[in-house]
Amino acid sequence: MNTTHQGQSKQTALITGAAGGIGYQLACIFAAHDYNLVLVDRNGVKLVEIAIKFQEEFGNLVTNIVKDLSISTAPEEIFTELQLANIKVDVLVNNAGFGIYGLFHETDLATELEMLQVNLVCLTHLTKLFVKGMVEQGEGKILNVASAAAFQPGPLMAVYFATKAYILSFSEAIANELEDTGVTVTVLCPGSTESAFHERTGMAGSKLLKGKKMMDAKTVAEVGYHALMKGKTIVIPGFVNKLLAKSVRFVPRKLVTKIVRNMQEDK
Repeated sequence: MNTTHQGQSKQTALITGAAGGIGYQLACIFAAHDYNLVLVDRNGVKLVEIAIKFQEEFGNLVTNIVKDLSISTAPEEIFTELQLANIKVDVLVNNAGFGIYGLFHETDLATELEMLQVNLVCLTHLTKLFVKGMVEQGEGKILNVASAAAFQPGPLMAVYFATKAYILSFSEAIANELEDTGVTVTVLCPGSTESAFHERTGMAGSKLLKGKKMMDAKTVAEVGYHALMKGKTIVIPGFVNKLLAKSVRFVPRKLVTKIVRNMQEDK
């Protein structure tokens, strides 16, 4: 754990997957709003660069934790490190996640098990660890990053879509349970977003993305941040994404699945 300190702010936000994409943009927003930060990512070099940048620009207390969240012990290790450092987390942002593209019977099992650990198990574990303290103190905020993929099955990314559906359902359920505790849960469901995600998954050439203009990560992060501050439960950035998410409820599931398959294909 590495801490960079120049000044003191009132609350602390923990953000996973903070080295790039939506996670990095969320970190920028929290820094600009005078939060202390706990940044978690496996890219330690990038985290150091970010901490120095935030120190120079905003004077934040930035704590870097370099962890591979696909390892099952990572959430408990993060929680223990922060307890030992006497750092209280007021806002938990479960942003880390990745996908894999291809037919389920052909994709790599080890990679998919790691994806389940990062996207689903780690998110649940971290939420479990930190939410108790939030309830005890009578305040706290949790932002879980799902996807517009959460609203329908996703052939060619079957496991990824399923993990996002879990995040949506889980977040809605505990948001209900936490009513009147002072703790709110927001689930952010962005559509396709400009980031390295699509190149890593191997779906950059799909009909869904080819030649399409995507929302930038900064805009998605801003929408998510403001929804979190307002205590909203579900936020879907972009009118078209909202429309698509709502419309699938009125179309037979088998047809929805066929449409998604067609959009995901690369020819």
